Amino acid sequence: MKEKKDVLILAIESSCDETAAAVVRNGREALSNVISSQIELHTLYGGVVPEIASRKHIEKINPVIEAALGEADVKLEDVDAIGVTYGPGLVGALLVGVAEAKAIAYASCKPLIGVHHIEGHIAANYIEHRELEPPFLCLVVSGGHTHLVCVRDYGKFEILGRTRDDAAGEAFDKVARAIGLGYPGGPKIDRISAEGDPDAISFPRAHIEGHPYDFSFSGVKSSVLNYINECRMKGISWNQADIAASFQKAVTDVLVENSMRAAEKYGFRQFAIAGGVASNRALRRAMAEACEKRKIRLYYPSPVLCTDNAAMIGAAAYYEYRDGVRHGWDLNAVPNLKLGER
Repeated sequence: MKEKKDVLILAIESSCDETAAAVVRNGREALSNVISSQIELHTLYGGVVPEIASRKHIEKINPVIEAALGEADVKLEDVDAIGVTYGPGLVGALLVGVAEAKAIAYASCKPLIGVHHIEGHIAANYIEHRELEPPFLCLVVSGGHTHLVCVRDYGKFEILGRTRDDAAGEAFDKVARAIGLGYPGGPKIDRISAEGDPDAISFPRAHIEGHPYDFSFSGVKSSVLNYINECRMKGISWNQADIAASFQKAVTDVLVENSMRAAEKYGFRQFAIAGGVASNRALRRAMAEACEKRKIRLYYPSPVLCTDNAAMIGAAAYYEYRDGVRHGWDLNAVPNLKLGER
């Protein structure tokens, strides 16, 4: 039988507080990418409330999938496989997406493919940079993860470095809350930092002896909190924009330095960033400057593909599908799933 020219993946993402569905063709083209965000709701609580997130996923998942199929002008029978995030993430939120994907796959007799969330973030770069192919080095920076990953091939990863404590995005959220910006912290710090002096305050840059590619952001976060408390005790006013800009520069410096150290050590000429923090403008500028200096080609997705979305899951699912990966009806949510596990 002649192989189909195109492979269509219906993808579902519900690992945290975005309910998303997409139709992706051949792992490189998003025919649709529908996202229902819960940011406004969770802002009331200063962060994501897992139980509320799960309930909202249940409410939104069917309409979001219908919208994705409609936007792509594709019927379910035209889809080749169903891809879904099954970890890591909030277990209740993940379960909603996994149960939905299993039900659709079973009812339509389609293959089911579970996708690692971080693999999805990496694959977001494939959608907008069709020339990008492994091997390359990728920095994944989000609210829950800070990983420096060697992408040896599609679906083949080696973690060179990771955070020992707070993820970069988590540190952004905590500092934003401390200086009165609220949730979500990353975009708000990015915006207000443009008004501040990044050299106004010297916050620490953590380096872990013997582990040159690992990260630690709890120290810089604590340093910001101590600075604010000291100002309050002395009755000194502090500048919100200067704190944000100085903190952002401290985090960015470490991300860039460790990444470039690994790129030079392993001889990578292609470097990508992915995850929610990858949309940070200061990080993009600093990475672009560092890569240009070393003649390394830099890739990063548009902001909509940096946040949690289903198009990235569809891109990753395509390469798993192509490699013959299939999951059974016993597929379950794995909140602490390690990259590379299947």
